[in-house]
Amino acid sequence: MSKVLVILGELNDRDIDWLLANGTRQQIPAGTELIGEGKPIDALYIVLEGILSVSVLALGNREIGKIVSGEVLGEMSFVDGRLPSASVKAIKECLILSIPREKLTEKLEQDVLFSLRFYRAITKFLSTRLRGTVSRFSQDPDYLIFQDSSTEEPNQAALDNSNLAKSRYDWLMDRLTETEKS
Repeated sequence: MSKVLVILGELNDRDIDWLLANGTRQQIPAGTELIGEGKPIDALYIVLEGILSVSVLALGNREIGKIVSGEVLGEMSFVDGRLPSASVKAIKECLILSIPREKLTEKLEQDVLFSLRFYRAITKFLSTRLRGTVSRFSQDPDYLIFQDSSTEEPNQAALDNSNLAKSRYDWLMDRLTETEKS
């Protein structure tokens, strides 16, 4: 879950309110392809619960990793405008928050401060993912599991931000649960 905390730690409460108001909570049944390699996607996804498999056609559609709760999906295609470079499929039922690309793009164009916080968060998220991938690849070049296993010591600012991000994640989950009950 620590990767989504990187993002939530950079955003403020109003930003998270906007994500909740404009995002859609979705149950993804096991076996469902959420992202198809080379196929356009129209949302950015935050994995709230569940496990998904990542595979690449160039490797014979072989699984190269797993996505667990706390990951963000579709961020690379959102940032660079290119088609997804891998397929992502639910291994078991998943809960995701889907934020429509069109609404997010509009918000980023209209709200400069939100844009600054959002892109800073995505940059930190991608940096964290890349560092973890490089570390895991050096240990097992055939398989990657996209979850936090960092051995780096966090600094005090990161710890303080992490506590804030965790409380925001709990708040986000509570709000989504309230919405489901309504």
